[in-house]
Amino acid sequence: MDLVEGVGESSSPPRSFGGFSGNEIVNDVYNRLLEIGNEEATAHPEFRDQLEAHFNRLPASYALDINLDRVEDVLLHQKLLVLAKDPENRPVFHVRFLENFGTQADDDQQELTVGPKLSHDRKPEMDFEACSKLEDLNLEVRKTSLDKVKENLDGDSFRRQDDIHVPIHEVIFSAVDKPKLLSQLSALLSDIGLNIREAHVFSTTDGYSLDVFVVDGWPLQETKALHVAMERAIARSEGSWSGSKRSKSAIERAVAAEASFIDTEIDIRLLKIGEKVASGSCGDLHRGVYVGQEVAVKILRSEHLNEALEHEFSHEVTILREVRHRNVVRFIGACTKQPNMCIITEYMPGGSLYEYLHKNHHNLSLPQLVQFAIDVCKGMEYLHKSNIIHRDLKTANLLMDSNNVVKVADFGVARFQNQEGVMTAETGTYRWMAPEVINHQPYDQKADVFSFAIVLWELVTAKIPYDNMTPLQAALGVRQGRRPDLPTNTHPKLLELMQRCWETDPVNRPSFSEIKVELVTFLKELQNLQEKGETRSES
Repeated sequence: MDLVEGVGESSSPPRSFGGFSGNEIVNDVYNRLLEIGNEEATAHPEFRDQLEAHFNRLPASYALDINLDRVEDVLLHQKLLVLAKDPENRPVFHVRFLENFGTQADDDQQELTVGPKLSHDRKPEMDFEACSKLEDLNLEVRKTSLDKVKENLDGDSFRRQDDIHVPIHEVIFSAVDKPKLLSQLSALLSDIGLNIREAHVFSTTDGYSLDVFVVDGWPLQETKALHVAMERAIARSEGSWSGSKRSKSAIERAVAAEASFIDTEIDIRLLKIGEKVASGSCGDLHRGVYVGQEVAVKILRSEHLNEALEHEFSHEVTILREVRHRNVVRFIGACTKQPNMCIITEYMPGGSLYEYLHKNHHNLSLPQLVQFAIDVCKGMEYLHKSNIIHRDLKTANLLMDSNNVVKVADFGVARFQNQEGVMTAETGTYRWMAPEVINHQPYDQKADVFSFAIVLWELVTAKIPYDNMTPLQAALGVRQGRRPDLPTNTHPKLLELMQRCWETDPVNRPSFSEIKVELVTFLKELQNLQEKGETRSES
């Protein structure tokens, strides 16, 4: 959803709580997390500061609403607010079953009240209102009649007429705060037949909402089906969340994104910079922690900042905020203000494919090699369908997570393809660069396919392309039709594929969609052969 001017509905006036100290709650929550051995609290020394920053983003009433028996809720709220930074996620929601509330069949007007409880001994001087905005919606904390419950539950649930259990669920939303947001959320819940029993609404100091609804009306304890129903309801009202953004072209989205980075801006105070893991010509890559999660932080060195570099930085943020795919490194946020300009992405503990091959010297089995190539294809297929050219595809820009899933990274020179579908600027890294780019000829997405061919060769050989040449010599060789020497000890299907991908004429190169299909089929063949071999050895 787009940010709309005006006061957000989740906003609430500051309240005085007499001698009650919000800092005491932070300490209680922190100590309780340590007590139960929570990994985030015990592993990161800066966690206490991040916890305090989280509470400082929210009104004092939020601290009063915390149940110390469920302190993990605070971490959940932190994560939802982080996810809400990404426009593609909004509204972020989380569904969970709370409990079955028992009622008697002969008392069809029994009031059902289930929700967060104050578990600490301190009492505020004034009672906390579950939702100060409910009157604006003509809602109330409802008394649910037995007849209404029967409408929502399967008849078999009522065989014991003296003991009826009403499933109570909690739904938490986070989004950009704006006028009528609460009305929109309540309508969304009503659309799937839920009754709002309690609503706890909060607004952060930087314009996001955290809205907790306690609901009944869903007949099952399990939440998977409710989660799916919620996704469908959001999809049905997609226009009201995202405006006309999805109907715009990629070029229009890029222009709009560059105009304002308000949705991507991080709170630099919540970022903890750790060790440096890599250096580039204009910046450094560090490990870090942001709002309790481990991240990678790309920091631009202030002494190198100039108009061209700031423009490149702007392009990278513009593209990162538009992409979301399993095989593309996930963008978390950025600081776009000097002197702290940086880009934060998910941390990839597996490092780059370049390091994996050339520094750690791993030997890839054929199925593993093909799976790596499929991961790259999936990420690149997604980017190309999003009208994005990477322009610097190489093993150093392919990172691995803890499960060895490969993801495309580093969009510093990536661009949205222009309306004519071609570009002419020379950019990228010579050893992986397509001949049309080297020659300053018009080029399109097929330049990335050429680079993929070199990556595939690298996976097969575990060698650096043209390792006996300087980068410039390699570029001159490619211009004249030179390609890396074909390996002699690999499967002919891979040899044939890499040769098609590095064809001089881009028209003759396959698309990533075609390459992916070929490689997926090939991997299945390898797996079938492996299974047959294992079966024979067992017999």
